[in-house]
Amino acid sequence: MPRPHKCRRISSNPDVVYFKPAGLRIKELEEISLTLDEYEAIRLADYEGLYQENAAEKMNISRQTFGNIINSAHQKIADFLLNAKVLVIKGGVIEILNEKNKKFRCKECNNTFKRNINTFNTINCPRCKSSEVHQISLYENFEFKNQRRKRMCKRNREDEDEK
Repeated sequence: MPRPHKCRRISSNPDVVYFKPAGLRIKELEEISLTLDEYEAIRLADYEGLYQENAAEKMNISRQTFGNIINSAHQKIADFLLNAKVLVIKGGVIEILNEKNKKFRCKECNNTFKRNINTFNTINCPRCKSSEVHQISLYENFEFKNQRRKRMCKRNREDEDEK
């Protein structure tokens, strides 16, 4: 029996979790699942440009485990793109960071600010009123309970429902 997975931290759930090639019917396509921890690994390494060691630390896993996760994610994304499949982001052994206050940075004036986001409303910078803002990482503001203990987390409810 393999040992249980260590809980992996992710910053938030993705806004969009379902992707398919245009012009093809869903019934004709095979589905690939990208787990939430694989999605987070792609975000940290490829989008934010972090080194694997730094990204692994943010996800609360070893560098080797992060490397395995990112390789798996890259293979799934390549399969999705090259073989015209449906990509669904769901599941995984995860712990989601506090989503109530998201942190943003203005591209125009470099101002950093927080907003409570519950809808897809446009976010404007409070200083210069620009709409050219992007979300930045919340890791440095998150406090974990029982930080000294190595915690294991329960699988996502979606995973439990599938079994």
